[in-house]
Amino acid sequence: AQVVALHPIGRIAEPIEIAQAAIWLCSDASSFMLGAVIPVDGGYVAQ
Repeated sequence: AQVVALHPIGRIAEPIEIAQAAIWLCSDASSFMLGAVIPVDGGYVAQ
């Protein structure tokens, strides 16, 4: 419960949500991405 309270989205990620981001980064759809940090954290670092 304490960890959930730290995330603005109000919950922690499901494993599939993390996997989908990783799959996208490995796909041709992300071919123009270079040197970016993409937080998949429910807004945790944006607070």
